[in-house]
Amino acid sequence: MDPRILDRLRCPVCGEPLAEAAAGTTSALRCPRRHSFDIARQGYVNLLAGRAPHVGDSAEMVAARADFLAAGHYDSISAALSDAAREAVVRLRATPTPDFGAYPLVVDAGAGTGRYLGAVLAALPDAVGLALDVSKPALRRAARAHSRAAAALADTWQRLPLADASTAVLLNVFAPRNGPEFHRVLDPAGTLLVVTPDTDHLAELVDALDLLRVDPDKADRVAASLGGHFTPVSSAVHRAELALARPEVATLVGMGPSAWHTDPAALATRLAALPEPVPVTVAVRLDILRPR
Repeated sequence: MDPRILDRLRCPVCGEPLAEAAAGTTSALRCPRRHSFDIARQGYVNLLAGRAPHVGDSAEMVAARADFLAAGHYDSISAALSDAAREAVVRLRATPTPDFGAYPLVVDAGAGTGRYLGAVLAALPDAVGLALDVSKPALRRAARAHSRAAAALADTWQRLPLADASTAVLLNVFAPRNGPEFHRVLDPAGTLLVVTPDTDHLAELVDALDLLRVDPDKADRVAASLGGHFTPVSSAVHRAELALARPEVATLVGMGPSAWHTDPAALATRLAALPEPVPVTVAVRLDILRPR
């Protein structure tokens, strides 16, 4: 593991620093109290303290997401995150932060395949990144998302395996938000970037395919979950219009939360009734916040 990333990690059991196990032993990270965490052959390290309450996205969902994102359909989200992260790092470097260190760490909490983290790192040539997720199939891909990134199995609802004030930019894209822990690991001059679906996200598909609807109070719930720890800086909706083939729409459905609730046969019937190409609106809100 890149020592610049390892330096920021902490044992999820006792909070002590982690180091690579001695040469010739099983590939693992260990703390001074000898808590040990295996590094999988696919490249991610298991930093769970106990059993996770859920296993995250399935292999099928992760494969669908990888295919859909690789086609560039959500590149507008990657671009918005990259622009915001560049501005955040410029601002941070203009602020005296003795705990920040010589390089920025970008953490993606709920990283999935690591696609967005990889895009941000490509825009920040001296940054390193850490993908956190509870899905092993996702982490197998996230571990290869960028040459300057590492990946760790972690439950983002629990204490994050990171040092206090260790993170320059924290990404949270379509993922749960742990306000107290995000605040703890962010540098006081760091930035939290939160992406959530806006009310008309995938609107053309919701009724046609009987998909889950976006909660109309989503923005208020995001603000409530973070308001005690963060100050809003800006909020903007980013939109893109897609024209998708029916198989691409099936992939889109298969990668999101509706995949858990959709009957494949019923979905196939509804898809066959759609005109092709299928118009689809991408509408997401990017909230930029800073620690209080």
